[in-house]
Amino acid sequence: MQPCHSSARPAALTLETAPAAELAARPASWWAGVLGVARYAAQPRVALPDVPCAEVQVDALDGSAEPCEVWRGARRADAGRVGALHWRADGDVLFAAQTLHDDEHGLEAASRAAYESLFATLDALGYPHLLRVWNHIGEINAEQDGLERYRSFNIGRQNAFLAHGRGVAGGSVPAASALGAQAGAALAVYALALREAPRALENPRQTSAYHYPAQYGPRAPTFSRAALTDIGGPALFISGTASIVGHRSLHADDVAEQTREVLRNIEALLQQARAQGAPAWQLRDLDCKVYLRHAADLDRVRHVFRQAVGTDARALYLHADICRADLQVEIEAAALCGGQVS
Repeated sequence: MQPCHSSARPAALTLETAPAAELAARPASWWAGVLGVARYAAQPRVALPDVPCAEVQVDALDGSAEPCEVWRGARRADAGRVGALHWRADGDVLFAAQTLHDDEHGLEAASRAAYESLFATLDALGYPHLLRVWNHIGEINAEQDGLERYRSFNIGRQNAFLAHGRGVAGGSVPAASALGAQAGAALAVYALALREAPRALENPRQTSAYHYPAQYGPRAPTFSRAALTDIGGPALFISGTASIVGHRSLHADDVAEQTREVLRNIEALLQQARAQGAPAWQLRDLDCKVYLRHAADLDRVRHVFRQAVGTDARALYLHADICRADLQVEIEAAALCGGQVS
């Protein structure tokens, strides 16, 4: 795996975070290499050029005004649509985004439809390998038809994997996260995909999610703890990470200690990445998203996070329910040799 300073070719993926209003003012030429955008705001509003935009209906907690993540490739990107799915790809990386309402047929059917559309599009375009998937589910912990909505989502997602002949365990599953969204929000699924398979990483402190016992639902979650790849330099994507050791949630009534446990799990994944030849990335090198169930916990969680990572840590704080009702905080992260553009 190449070190970050390699100049063999430009980094194929970079990440920028900027307010939606700032992006709206940028010229059309600036968007040529943009693969996709994820916009975080309670109310959806698409006002971008022909670029996939994941409208994630959650609020920012740190004073950011409608923050957006902008994923950019190394060259001009082509775009297309397949039903509700909008994609852009540049020869190295594909970004896809879609939203589906689950009012009529339920969340299980919507999640299966979203993933089946995603897989069919990736296969047709020649980017068959999912690298990272984000899922946002309205009222994720609510019960519907006798089953928690997150568990219904897991059934639909895994059924789609199986229907398309994809593995549901081991090295064949992508890094991913599943968080809440505003009540009534559509299911938002967005993803990065590659032509070549990334390396899936697991955390020795945790049971692999795809091996969770049946107490967590009829179908286990279909994701790896992290994914490592080389696209013009190493890139690491750490899945949504919570205060879980083995398969059990810890520190149910202590959000500060939950945050510390999350950071211990992320440290363990950085060690796993280094063992696979990745650069010696530290917590301070990561671009993080920190999801909080309760907005009132922001100061406590941010204090713990900055103690561990440093006051100049790159983190976006968002208000969203976590996939288990006893979890108060979840953190995801990425390390890109292309870096973060501020």
